[in-house]
Amino acid sequence: MVIAASSLGTVFEWYDFYLYGLLATTISAQFFAGVNDTTAFIFALAAFAAGFAVRPFGALVFGRIGDLVGRKNTFLVTMGIMGGSTFAVGLLPNFATAGVLAPILLVTLRVLQGLALGGQYGGAATYVAEHAPNHKRGLYTSWIQTTATLGLFASLLVVIGTRSWLGEAAFASWGWRVPFLASVLLLGVSLWVRLQLNESPVYARMKATGNVSKAPLTEAFLRWGNLRIVLIALFGAVVGQAVVWYTGQFYALFFLEKTLKVDGMTANVLIAIALALGTPFFVFFGWLSDRIGRKPIILAGCLLASITYFPLFHALTQAANPALAEAQAKAPVTVYADPATCSVQFDPIGKNKFDRTGCDVAKSTLAKAGVPYASQPNGNGEVSIGTQKVEVGELSGYSKRLGAALTEAGYPAKAEDARINKPLVVAILFALVLLVTMVYGPIAGMLVELFPSRIRYTSMSLPYHLGNGWFGGFLPATAFAMVAATGDIYYGLWYPVVAAACTFILGLLLLPETFRKKIED
Repeated sequence: MVIAASSLGTVFEWYDFYLYGLLATTISAQFFAGVNDTTAFIFALAAFAAGFAVRPFGALVFGRIGDLVGRKNTFLVTMGIMGGSTFAVGLLPNFATAGVLAPILLVTLRVLQGLALGGQYGGAATYVAEHAPNHKRGLYTSWIQTTATLGLFASLLVVIGTRSWLGEAAFASWGWRVPFLASVLLLGVSLWVRLQLNESPVYARMKATGNVSKAPLTEAFLRWGNLRIVLIALFGAVVGQAVVWYTGQFYALFFLEKTLKVDGMTANVLIAIALALGTPFFVFFGWLSDRIGRKPIILAGCLLASITYFPLFHALTQAANPALAEAQAKAPVTVYADPATCSVQFDPIGKNKFDRTGCDVAKSTLAKAGVPYASQPNGNGEVSIGTQKVEVGELSGYSKRLGAALTEAGYPAKAEDARINKPLVVAILFALVLLVTMVYGPIAGMLVELFPSRIRYTSMSLPYHLGNGWFGGFLPATAFAMVAATGDIYYGLWYPVVAAACTFILGLLLLPETFRKKIED
């Protein structure tokens, strides 16, 4: 009952949070319409990341409350904030109606959601772990780990169902609001379930014996013994877990939809299938960590991710948009231009139309079309497409001529549904999700076991949300900005590859094994 109640509430909170991520393309059009398409999408991802930016602060605020007054009441507060903010997103005016006020209101609600989620995870993991037998803690807490994927899976189903019911035109216009508004029903159910819970036995004993911390923040972060473990947990485990998680579930979805031009409905269905196949492995790796330890499974997942990401995403391009892969191989694109005449294809104030130089027009056209390109320093912005060369000529017509040349060379405007190798795409996405389950399945058990019970909620929440909120949450926006700046559709993968490799090395050297530790102390 404890696992089911904690998991249900956490599924709902993740459902709320992921709706925004799944609808990033639609939201970029609704709330950031005053800038070019590439910048609007990066802005939408940055607004998504804003919720992650404040998660560590939520961890400090609600972690402290959880250690001072108990786990159960903190659950109810975070649930109310999260649910109310999500419902309100469905009521917001868009950019066409309210102008710049619309994205400001959106970011405000994302911040409130991030604060609430910052206090949620540590409480759920601590609550379940403090009920679990010592030899089954990895198994029991792994059910909490499935909730993030189940929440994403549930939101995928709602989005797919709404899109099918209303049609793409109505969904893009107003139907995207329906999944947010419908969340109020889930909020009522989740609050009722959590009200049925009692306080955890470990916390109840601490309270009865007067052993509750009076200053959990001071104990957790101003005493070197505990702060050292916080830093090791962050850089030796959570950073790698976070980038693998967000690459395997979020960046993969954005890559399919935005870079490979796969239809949004198709991309959602394919990743939903992969998630359904992969989710049981959270529990499997949690169970396995009770037998062989948490550390080897987490670090093996980080190592495999750093080795396989580039070949997996190259294979994803071949399977999801073979026409793009064929055109790239047959007619690679190169922009020849003096770097001094080129702007980075990211416009934070929405004023640059990238139409003043040949280089800007070329790179802007290629970025909007999702066409990868290389750069050479000598030239005025002309573009070679295989053996064909497109000269700048009259600047006002350059974009149109370049687009026609790309079409002639076989570069597709979007992925052709009939040519998508859907079983192979699902297999590749499943491989990415499997890496997620390796790093994420055992992480809750390890974090709970690293810290003493009197400051456990506070201590484990901060490294978890620093890693997942900052290193993981900023990954999609940062990676796409890296792609926009270089023209290399795979360049953004260097972010998770380097982070996962660093975590593997630091974890191997510094991270202690915890799976035989008792947590009553």
